[in-house]
Amino acid sequence: MRNVKNNKPSSGTRLDPATRRQQILDAAIVYFAEAGFGVQTRELTRRIGVSQPLLYRYFPSKQDLINAVFDAVFMGRFDENWITLLRDPSTPLRDRFLRFYELYAKATYRPEWIRIYMYAGLADMGWNRNYMTVVRKKLLNVMCEELRAALVPAKLLKDAPAITGREIELVWNLHGSMFYWGVRQNIFKFKSAIPFEVRTMDAIDLFLSGAAVQYPRILQEAANEAASKSR
Repeated sequence: MRNVKNNKPSSGTRLDPATRRQQILDAAIVYFAEAGFGVQTRELTRRIGVSQPLLYRYFPSKQDLINAVFDAVFMGRFDENWITLLRDPSTPLRDRFLRFYELYAKATYRPEWIRIYMYAGLADMGWNRNYMTVVRKKLLNVMCEELRAALVPAKLLKDAPAITGREIELVWNLHGSMFYWGVRQNIFKFKSAIPFEVRTMDAIDLFLSGAAVQYPRILQEAANEAASKSR
């Protein structure tokens, strides 16, 4: 991790409010990533180099600061263009997945993102559930829809139900393996022997090879179940 002391906002320098707030927020992100969320505000302000009154001028409570960290680290890095990329019919599905995870990893699988995500989960702060809900609704559902279009015969899609929980879990297998790469790198400090791009290509090729067999089967079983219930 970066040294928090090298990122201290200078309390003696006159800055416009927006710049000062951003400096405090950036320093807090680095510190929370290093120390977790159990720190007291007195220790926090000492480490990030501002007075408590100055901190509370921009963030009225520690929870307000924590909420701002969540917005900056997680929601602030979510790019709606990822959805456009995943839905692009002019590009083969494999290439779309490869490009998506290249961009997603650059935005999220960074030391402060991974560490804050893990600390938030251990503290049961609800952030992880909120973020995972966004990922499921905005990304995994789209990935399932594109997998259906690419891998499932048209006759099965005609009467297919809405995206099923089983389909979502199938894609979580891929997404979770990608996330674990970030955990190995940034939590366990266990560096991969191969470049990220090669590892990603292998993971996606392995996933798509299995999905080509399993995805039509899942839709067929869902159709059979729906038909039996309608009798």
